[in-house]
Amino acid sequence: MILLVTASARASECAAALHEATGEEVVVAENLHRAATLMRTQDYLAVVLDQHLVEARPNDRKDAETVFEHLGTAVLVHVNLAISGLERLAREVLAAVKRRQREEARARQAALGSLHSELNDTVTALLLSSELALGTSGLPPAASEKLRSVHELVEKLRRQLVSASRAETSKVTAGV
Repeated sequence: MILLVTASARASECAAALHEATGEEVVVAENLHRAATLMRTQDYLAVVLDQHLVEARPNDRKDAETVFEHLGTAVLVHVNLAISGLERLAREVLAAVKRRQREEARARQAALGSLHSELNDTVTALLLSSELALGTSGLPPAASEKLRSVHELVEKLRRQLVSASRAETSKVTAGV
């Protein structure tokens, strides 16, 4: 969902252009106070802020600050709707949304890589420990069977990690 913050008479046209370009629902707030209220209750993919509102009403600073505080993961796009055409507006917002999605994908990939590395280290340690324990002489048969079971489970976990890593790498290289 996209929040369009403007008092422009072209607000509905702009909202329609944004919806057509992004496929996202567009909510219009006619002033900063309304935008701040909406942002307290809903998360947005993007917040499109008409510069005219911020510049024309310096007394609305508190509402502007509230909008900025509640952005969360939304991308903020400043536009001057008085001089921007609908095509340019749609192009700028679409570019910002795509940039945000690429950044999220890179962050997700980095987090998964880090997690995979940590898990792989733990799996390796578990495999080594269970193999060393299985090599201990005089181990009771029941304990030996349980260690083999643990070893098999850890091997299964390693295969799952390798499979998940390959699947995620495929997604990233495919541009998903």
